[in-house]
Amino acid sequence: MAELLISPPSPPTVLKRDGRRVAFDPSRIRFALERAFRATLALPSDAPLAPELAEELDALTGAVVRWCQGRPEVTVEEIQDEVERTLMRAGRYAVARRYILYREARAEARRRQQLTYRRADGSEAPFPHEMLRTRIEAACAELEDVDAACIYEELLRTVYPGISEDELDRALILAARARIEQEPNYTYVAARLLLDALYREVFGYAIPFAQQAEACRKGFRTYVEHGIRLERLDGRLRRFDLDRLAEALKPERDRQFTFLGLQTLYDRYLLHEPEGRRFELPQYLWMRVAMGLALEEDDPTRRAIEFYELLSSFRFMNSTPTLFNAGTPHPQLSSCYLTTVQDDLGAIFKAIRDNALLSKWAGGLGNDWTPVRALGAHIRGTNGRSQGVIPFLKIVNDTAVAVNQGGKRKGAVCAYLEVWHLDIEEFLELRRNTGDERRRTHDMNTACWIPDLFLQRVRQGGHWTLFSPDEVPDLHDLYGRAFRERYEHYEREAEAGRIRNWRRLPATELWRKMLSMLFETGHPWLTFKDPCNIRSPQDHVGVVHSSNLCTEITLNTSPEEVAVCNLGSVNLAAHLDEHGALDRDQLRQTVRTAVRMLDNVIDLNFYPIPEARTSNLRHRPIGLGLMGFQDALYRRGLSYASEEAVTFADEVMELIAYWAYEASSDLAAERGAYPSFKGSKWDRGLLPLDTLDLLEAERGEPVPVPRTARLDWDALREKIRRQGMRNSNVLAIAPTATIANICGTSPSIEPTYKNLYVKSNLSGEFTQVNPYLVRDLKALELWDEAMLEDLKYYDGSVQEIDRIPPELKARYRTAFEIEPQWLIACAARRQKWIDQSQSLNLYLAEPSGRKLSEMYLLAWQLGLKTTYYLRTLAATQIEKSTLDINRRGIQPRWMKSRSPSSDIVVQREGPACAADRENCEACQ
Repeated sequence: MAELLISPPSPPTVLKRDGRRVAFDPSRIRFALERAFRATLALPSDAPLAPELAEELDALTGAVVRWCQGRPEVTVEEIQDEVERTLMRAGRYAVARRYILYREARAEARRRQQLTYRRADGSEAPFPHEMLRTRIEAACAELEDVDAACIYEELLRTVYPGISEDELDRALILAARARIEQEPNYTYVAARLLLDALYREVFGYAIPFAQQAEACRKGFRTYVEHGIRLERLDGRLRRFDLDRLAEALKPERDRQFTFLGLQTLYDRYLLHEPEGRRFELPQYLWMRVAMGLALEEDDPTRRAIEFYELLSSFRFMNSTPTLFNAGTPHPQLSSCYLTTVQDDLGAIFKAIRDNALLSKWAGGLGNDWTPVRALGAHIRGTNGRSQGVIPFLKIVNDTAVAVNQGGKRKGAVCAYLEVWHLDIEEFLELRRNTGDERRRTHDMNTACWIPDLFLQRVRQGGHWTLFSPDEVPDLHDLYGRAFRERYEHYEREAEAGRIRNWRRLPATELWRKMLSMLFETGHPWLTFKDPCNIRSPQDHVGVVHSSNLCTEITLNTSPEEVAVCNLGSVNLAAHLDEHGALDRDQLRQTVRTAVRMLDNVIDLNFYPIPEARTSNLRHRPIGLGLMGFQDALYRRGLSYASEEAVTFADEVMELIAYWAYEASSDLAAERGAYPSFKGSKWDRGLLPLDTLDLLEAERGEPVPVPRTARLDWDALREKIRRQGMRNSNVLAIAPTATIANICGTSPSIEPTYKNLYVKSNLSGEFTQVNPYLVRDLKALELWDEAMLEDLKYYDGSVQEIDRIPPELKARYRTAFEIEPQWLIACAARRQKWIDQSQSLNLYLAEPSGRKLSEMYLLAWQLGLKTTYYLRTLAATQIEKSTLDINRRGIQPRWMKSRSPSSDIVVQREGPACAADRENCEACQ
């Protein structure tokens, strides 16, 4: 029988990654295995192998070769996969791990070598490794605890072949911002990388950091001419000495921006061409606004430079409408409009039309609806019955949605109603998510206008009577004792049957409903009629019938006058050094210049309706506020919940008030007093501090606020008597949500929301970590990965982290960990100096009816004019997705809902807080 011959399997062909086919070479497998063994066992490359190790390597190689043989073709990846499997089967797990890591490193190296990017013109080019490293290193320059190499490595993990230039910019920025929670200084790195991309967008080509300042100055004249050609800039800007202004620019101040601040500016403030390309740099924006406010000055170029210094240094910031529109062909610069709606169908729809026109140009609206007759009231013309206020408010709500402030942000309006109005109970339910949708307004804000008499009856357990204003028309214009006497008269008339449309209920019942709706829906806000009017400087020419969108403006309104206020805020944090020492000379200079800037707004402003122009030119009110109060406390080492903080609030507000009133009086000497000055409280020698006594007298009970004063107010009274005032009203503290973001400081008078959280707004989501806390923890060598994990677990609170010392726990209490009495006490000390009001949010971690009642009664008792949002914690939470919950135990029940992707609590700026966050840029 013939012998059967079996030939050995033929070696396969190897398919390389680049598509080439080569001969199979077993020695390459042997070499790769040996390298993995040497690396794992720490054997030098030239050291001889032990015989048993060499024998093991031969056996492993043979196993891989046998697997490959018999296959016509294998890829490099398939061979490497089999090497891994062979090592695992042999129990060589450490060597297998080393081999896997080696493969990954080689794969990453190959990927980097193969990377390309797509230029703006569509052509592809090799990936610009060195250029990107240079950009990152420049962005990290002079910043502590940031690592350019880490950002570069993060970038390379996210890019892909053929990535566009714009996408590459975004990936670079995201690589930096991803590290902000670990080190706050990365926010400046991300901002500088965004600035780098902005320069390329504006100039059309990349400009290295070192050359950007020169490019900025050289390009200023071109920017102005280009903007005028596009009809985005006012042609009058050509009147300025543009070369002198260009030399005054300080592009290095762009390095002050946080990422949130610059992204906000980029998304919503910088001017752009119709197709969307920005042609305005941040320093151009500040100079544009400065020029726009200096147009009618005697030496406009010099004043523009003075105004620019304040804006570009973040010492003072105008409100959002001014930033949007100053220096443009439509300079609608005012922030707030207050209207009173008359009880007539034509007047009602004129008011709605006025709302639309005012909203178009970025104004925030406050509407007083008290004069409109209630449900069931008699209509003389048709002999029918009125549907009341509520159906009209639904139209107001929908108008605010339809006219979305020129396409830049949502329209924002607040409706006010006095609590004696017969429709008040339905008004309280406007924001509920249940009930007849035709009688709900989910997109607008509501507020109650509350006389002292109501709260006094609540405390006494008395009754309260509701009327229709067509039968008690004079109540709308009365306050204090006069209101009490007339209201009691109408109650007697109702009992005698001489008033047809009325209802009586316990005052506490209506009060409970107000508070329950406030807790359930965030509305209505509670504002106080009598303090607003009794303390008003303009009591001689009218009545304050409501506040504005954000409850800080208290100006007279009438059918002939729509009140207007022009806002801006001093950045208190920019006037303190890192130890908390206040630069008084600088603060005085800032206040004086800021008052001048705001007064200029009045004459330069575009008025959408004539009633607004009439009112603003007659009374010339402005609203200078402050922001950065919490930052200032941190720099002084103070807790918000302390007597020292209350005293500091008092002292700082006195300084700002004194210098602001002085500045307005000096402007009156230069330009003339406002037309309705004669007979005002200013003219009668009554300053805001003096009006606390008037409030006490009208109430018949104490207003327990210390009257302590540290400055020479008698001298200021004499100056005002002699020179007059340029502005009927001067001070008002607005929310400053967006301009505080731009300036990188804490908003308004707000406490810290959380020490670590994600801020969600129209520009996206931004990780916010308290840099002062990180600084103090670093000093104690406590800032590490474990601390970051603890902060995430405890939702940005430090109170339950054992490693943190008590003094830091006290200093870094968050908004819900500070008893509201401290916020109210600070506000009361400020209010004694302020001629208008302040946007005061109140926070309760565990609200109850009793706590709510006590809190708001305290605010009223201490003479506050208004309050704003009530903030409460959510009742549920989402389990953390990446933290080890089992290791830590059960979550504290007070924890707020979380973002499952980031494990950081999210503060959303949306419909739930439409005014003071995103939409209250209408104020700030």
